Amino acid sequence: MALWLDEREKYLLELIRLEGRGDYASRETCQGHSECTSEPAYRCRDCFGTELYCQACIINRHRENPLHKIEFWNGCFFEDTTLKCLGLRIQLGHPIGERCFNHSRAYDDDFVILDTNGIHELALDFCSCESALSHVKQLLRARWYPATSADPKSAATFRLLEHFHMLTFESKASAFEYWQTLARLTDNTGIKPCKDRYDSLLRMIKQWRNLKLLKRFGRGHDPSGIDATKQGSCAVVCPACPHPGKNLPEDWKAALPDKQWLYAQFLAIDANFRLARKNVSSDRIDPGLSRGWAYFVEETGFKEFLTDAGTVAQEKSTCASHSAVNLAETKTARGLAATGAGTVDCSRHNFKRPSGVGDLQRGEKYINMDYLFFSTAQHSEDIVVLNISYDIACQWSKNLWGRMSRYPSRMHFARDGKVMTFLVPKFHLPAHITACQITFSHNFIKGMGRTDGEAPERGWANINPVATSTREMGPGARRDTLDDHFGDFNWKKVTNFGVSLLSKMKTAIPERDRHQQDFDDFHLTIIGERPGEVTQWNEAIEKWEADTSNKNPFETTTITLTQAAVRLRLSQKEAEDLERGFNNSLHTEISPSVLVSSGIELEEQQFRLQQDYNTLSGHLTDLQLTKLQERSNALLRKIEQWCKVQLLYMPAVGRLRALADAQSTREEKAYDVKLWLPSKLKEAAEMSCDEQLCEFEWELRCAQAHEALDDVRRQLRLRAHLYKFKDAYIRGQRANTRASAVLGKVEQTIRTAAARYRRAWAAVKTLSGVLDKPNWEVELPELLAADVRGMSEGDIGQSEGNRTLSWIWKARGVAAMGEDGEAVLSEALRIEWCKSRARANRWAEEVELLQEEMWRVASFLSWHAGWWEEQANRRTVLPAPEQEGIRGYAKCQAAL
Repeated sequence: MALWLDEREKYLLELIRLEGRGDYASRETCQGHSECTSEPAYRCRDCFGTELYCQACIINRHRENPLHKIEFWNGCFFEDTTLKCLGLRIQLGHPIGERCFNHSRAYDDDFVILDTNGIHELALDFCSCESALSHVKQLLRARWYPATSADPKSAATFRLLEHFHMLTFESKASAFEYWQTLARLTDNTGIKPCKDRYDSLLRMIKQWRNLKLLKRFGRGHDPSGIDATKQGSCAVVCPACPHPGKNLPEDWKAALPDKQWLYAQFLAIDANFRLARKNVSSDRIDPGLSRGWAYFVEETGFKEFLTDAGTVAQEKSTCASHSAVNLAETKTARGLAATGAGTVDCSRHNFKRPSGVGDLQRGEKYINMDYLFFSTAQHSEDIVVLNISYDIACQWSKNLWGRMSRYPSRMHFARDGKVMTFLVPKFHLPAHITACQITFSHNFIKGMGRTDGEAPERGWANINPVATSTREMGPGARRDTLDDHFGDFNWKKVTNFGVSLLSKMKTAIPERDRHQQDFDDFHLTIIGERPGEVTQWNEAIEKWEADTSNKNPFETTTITLTQAAVRLRLSQKEAEDLERGFNNSLHTEISPSVLVSSGIELEEQQFRLQQDYNTLSGHLTDLQLTKLQERSNALLRKIEQWCKVQLLYMPAVGRLRALADAQSTREEKAYDVKLWLPSKLKEAAEMSCDEQLCEFEWELRCAQAHEALDDVRRQLRLRAHLYKFKDAYIRGQRANTRASAVLGKVEQTIRTAAARYRRAWAAVKTLSGVLDKPNWEVELPELLAADVRGMSEGDIGQSEGNRTLSWIWKARGVAAMGEDGEAVLSEALRIEWCKSRARANRWAEEVELLQEEMWRVASFLSWHAGWWEEQANRRTVLPAPEQEGIRGYAKCQAAL
């Protein structure tokens, strides 16, 4: 660029020089042929070079290129003209240069041709000899596509249609934008506006797409003709997926049970609400040309199915509050004929499936997604193992077969003898409840390799830019357009398999080796200490992999002590006392246990309020200050009400409060009010307190400590994950700043949970002396700053060789006090051993799957070449030129 800047003036002068005649200014006669004596004044803007010719020579030189742009020197500057104005007439139906003695002119002698360099008006003659072809055929054989089938007045070159076709795939440009480009290439001043052929262009593009589809899938080679085209037969299928009879071994069905996963079909279901369509036009006015031949299901049958199935209320999710389920009925449909599109993809290779796309009328309803799944499943009927990924698979799969039984028989899917596994995509899985996370995970289930189930999400990035134009289309045009884009997306995947599969293999092999080594090291370490347990773990996970109805070895079975569980137990005990006639309550609504538990909750609220004041200190806006003050006032009122009840159970507190009020010289903040719970009463004032209240606080504080420890561990795991994610994926100052802010919040949460544990620990320490509770520190040790570290982090100064595990990862999680923490440690090791094994196995499976897929791609393409060879001679009752074209195209496709 620096060199060009030095030469910029020269470039500019050369461009301006081309506005004149240049070296030809002094030439007096045309050099078009030896006998020409006319003055040269014309040149072509599309030909190579800037040679000037006379009018006769410029016409003769462009009989083969009648769509070039011509300009002539008017004495001062070059002015645009056309070959029609210069007298060139184009004769169709005869060899170039030969005139027809019985020609007929195009309508009004003004034929319009659209080409990549603009819009042209031609003087066109059709052949009208006795043996003449129709005007449409004469245009087609000149590689011009007629705008209408009867008496065409305009056409587009095949070159333009091919150009637009490829351009819209790569740039997602709309037909209107393309038309505007052609119009401006023709006249960019607005002085001579060209004739409007936008509607004609739309019609030609729609027909061209359909014809190219039919041609590429051999429909012109079938003696039965276009009407015999089957549903989904014009879809570009995934050559790496299993296709019996095409790319699978002959004995694939006889594979051993532990190898059947190699021949599984991976499907992924999803919906895209960006692909909505406004309520314009109708199927009667704008019918689709494909009729279910590619990716969209056949519309008439789809609508009949929805009508026959009736209105079925959407089942609410029992998992997380997933919008795909719970909001299915609430998606706005005002002004929309379709609120989006649902699809079924190949989840290993991100291919749109044949007969796997359909419109959504109101949200992501089961009935729509069921139809798409059962429609595309018909193309995999012979496959034995099906792995189906859906972000709401935990809910959708529950009553799938019950719903199928209510559908028409043509929608039924033969599932006898098939192995079907339902999964949730990896990115969506953390939003689900814990039970779903271990039941529907690609990471844990055998045979998944490194499949993540997120293929549809990647495909949306390619198709979403088209949504702005397709939402304004009629139903047929939209389906045909999206089918076309889906087909191109699939085709690009096919052409890239050589690169993509090799790249994945280069990643998978070292990862397989690394994770296998990690597992081997971990396994050898554990089996030396716990040989019997490891054997049990291995048996359990093998049973679960063989039949997932068995106990899940990834499931946590220990129960963490919680304050809620303790409160429930205390309430149940009080209820039993009431039944026996014992009532220790001094208040009509608040029992002793409720008093203590609500006091601990008030203490928590005080801590959070003080934390917020400290965090925002010096940076408070008026709005923030107002909200904090309102919280403080509300908390103060709660404390005042609680203190009144406290005096009934702990009268000695009244004297302490009176003494504090007498000594206070300033208004007390809500978070500074001393609550004087039993532990504090003993610690600070050494006053007596009802032993039962102390017992209640002891149980609640132990539970609080365990809950806090759980929070510390959970946040430490999250912190480790976020640091790994940040190192692997975050780049750039802005992204790093945001990631640091998130990590800062996690660190603050860890500090808060640790502080809550220390408050609970201090209370337990005081109460242990009052209640004579020995050995409690075995279960609840003091939490030092050095103890708050991740499972894989050593203490300060420790290397990997002498690293020790912090006691927080060995603490027990069972509810009963005083039990050994060995059960929790054993379970943690079991789950980590199972996960380490799963990681090693999934990477090993990935390598095997990639090897199988490489073989399948080569086998499928070999089969496809043979299929095209067969098409070469299928249509025999045709004229020789058509026969040659059919054979030539089939041979070309076979060679490809």
